Amino acid sequence: MTLLQPVFSEPALAPDALVRDHAQRLGHKLRQIRAAAFPPASLKDFRRLTPTETVRFLGVTDSYLRQLAPTLKGLSEYGQNPARRTYSLDDLYLLREHLEAGSRTKGKYLPRRAGVERLQLIAVANFKGGSAKTTTAANLAQYLALMGYRVLAIDLYPQASLTALMGATPETDVAASQTLYSAIRWDDQVVPTRSVIRKTCIPGLHLIPAGLQLMEFEHETPRILASRAQRGQTFVSRIAQAISAVDADYDIVVMDCPPQLGFLTLSALAAATSVLITIHTQMLDVLSMEQFLVMLSDLLAVVAKAAPGGHIAYDWFRYLITRHEPTDGPQSQMARLLRQLFPDHVLQNPTLKSTAISDAGLTSQTIYEVQRNQFTRATYDRALESVTAVNAEILSLMRLSWGRAG
Repeated sequence: MTLLQPVFSEPALAPDALVRDHAQRLGHKLRQIRAAAFPPASLKDFRRLTPTETVRFLGVTDSYLRQLAPTLKGLSEYGQNPARRTYSLDDLYLLREHLEAGSRTKGKYLPRRAGVERLQLIAVANFKGGSAKTTTAANLAQYLALMGYRVLAIDLYPQASLTALMGATPETDVAASQTLYSAIRWDDQVVPTRSVIRKTCIPGLHLIPAGLQLMEFEHETPRILASRAQRGQTFVSRIAQAISAVDADYDIVVMDCPPQLGFLTLSALAAATSVLITIHTQMLDVLSMEQFLVMLSDLLAVVAKAAPGGHIAYDWFRYLITRHEPTDGPQSQMARLLRQLFPDHVLQNPTLKSTAISDAGLTSQTIYEVQRNQFTRATYDRALESVTAVNAEILSLMRLSWGRAG
């Protein structure tokens, strides 16, 4: 009896070669798309702000800004007519400095932490993809910087999605020694944290980019723990120690954790002062969330034993509903369920699903960076209002943890 041969068979190519070929082809195409939006010879830049946006970030009236702008030296020369003037982010910072100098309330326009107010470290986490974790981290970091805070964004995801959103191409702009791995590695080649920090196009917002090198920490840590078990070595404090070296330089750190409970995520959770877990309110995502929380609770108990004092204390722990469609009955039902189960831990404001947010990501931008005229006004305004409401609520939690009015 003769066995039938398959009618079709794929070319005889080894799996590793096939996958490598696919990666190269995909990477080439993605770099073409990115180059069309941001030519290699240019650096990513932030668009100019309208007067309406400027007064919103500064917290002053439109009439006051129109009076102030013509008299303040150093503002860029766009639109001499005060009614049509637009503002760069450098202009925004210059305005903040001027307003702060003339304010009777210290920190009103440059709201830096002071005294006993500790550095806020926010870990944005979820081990399921598609929950808008990275977009949430990018939006939050940018918003806080636009509001006048000194912010450090740390990309802990080896695929480097946050890095790309912040304007750096992982394949070409991030060398092997320029990720957080270089500051937390176990050997004698560790470098100062400050050496892996870079500026972004937003004044006050700095970045520690990611790259595949971060996977080395996941691979090396089990071996190190096994070999040094008798000497009390632990991975828990690695990220906290790295950040402590630049504690005085920032008010807030936003950490985009990998979508798995590995050593990087657990070290970030141990370093964090607050945790934000993103949730897409589809049944499969919520089922996954249950598994995530069970695993997280067990691992946090282990981490707490290794932490100083034998415990971990967060200023706040919140769930953020993302990619929400209010007109979707099952999603709304699931959102209500979560609010009923965790009334004190689900943020009041969800991030809405929007083509403005998703389309912005296609060109490695956030909703704060894209131009309003790229979308219908209603679509853009609805998306921006949603994202800003979430970020403002998180900022209120941070301010309360400092003992300030929300």
